[in-house]
Amino acid sequence: MSVPFDVARLARWLDAEDVAGTGELPMVERLTGGSQNELFSVSRGGVRTVLRMPPSTADQARVDGLRRELRLLGALAGTDVPHAELVAGDASGEALGMPFYLMKAIDGWSPTKNWPAPFDTDPQARRGLAFELVDGIAKLSRVDWQARGLQGFGRPENFHERQVDRWLAFLGAYRFRELPGLDEAADWLRRHRPARYEPGIMHGDYQFANVMFSHDTPAQLAAIIDWEMTTIGDPLLDLAWALLGWDGEEPKKTGFYLDVSGMPRRGELLAHYERVSGRSTEDIEYYLVLANWKLAIVLEKTHAALVRGSRVDPEPERFGPQVLRLLRTASELAGSHTGRS
Repeated sequence: MSVPFDVARLARWLDAEDVAGTGELPMVERLTGGSQNELFSVSRGGVRTVLRMPPSTADQARVDGLRRELRLLGALAGTDVPHAELVAGDASGEALGMPFYLMKAIDGWSPTKNWPAPFDTDPQARRGLAFELVDGIAKLSRVDWQARGLQGFGRPENFHERQVDRWLAFLGAYRFRELPGLDEAADWLRRHRPARYEPGIMHGDYQFANVMFSHDTPAQLAAIIDWEMTTIGDPLLDLAWALLGWDGEEPKKTGFYLDVSGMPRRGELLAHYERVSGRSTEDIEYYLVLANWKLAIVLEKTHAALVRGSRVDPEPERFGPQVLRLLRTASELAGSHTGRS
């Protein structure tokens, strides 16, 4: 399959960046797995890296998003956050006609529908995956984003004050049906914002599908991937996002894209997060309501596009009911915590 850039130009850029294999023409292959951006395997000088860039049809927001990823990965260099190490990048787009960056290849796997052996049959090994998932986001929350040069990377001031209005406005651009529970959860979120919070780096879509694990046991998080939604905000929202596969204290039996039976109870994961991050999770109910409510709004955009025929998906029927389930969960969680002030 052809690649959308001149490999010889890439080779010259690699030479200028002093990447392994000076003078060699790299071997480039398209990879699957990128949803927002395109991925390519780049091998040269006995070293394999991965190139990430927006598609040629990308709008300015997506192009700017990749530049943000490049900046974020540069800021994470030398931290204990598991991530694909940045090799080099071109934010200007001059080298290949589009901004891109090169990162070290990760030897690992990413869960999407099924667990590989032995995690498919070994409950104890599977428990470790959940602790490692939480460990990664806890370590990310500890990074001193200001010391790492990420001033202006997000707007942490009044983060929670903006959430409801921002996402309702987002929904308003494509809403086409009644969404039971939407307004009830929104009203609750407005009344129960955290009195204070400590800003930190957010991944923005933190879940099993957006991390990679090492092949061996015990479970080990190899890298956090797909940073399209990264910003400076409240890291506890990332934690709640990671816990969407839990129903109260217990892992969900149905309605989640992975089999999470045998995973730790939610309280165990919260305790682990607190130990690693140093942050309190006492307001986790608020974050769980916000996570369910926000994800419903994001997925409703996909559902609306499918209904209108402007998008194709192999499983189009799954989005509509999933949105309603998420909103029902958000409103029920809000209703069960009406006593908070």
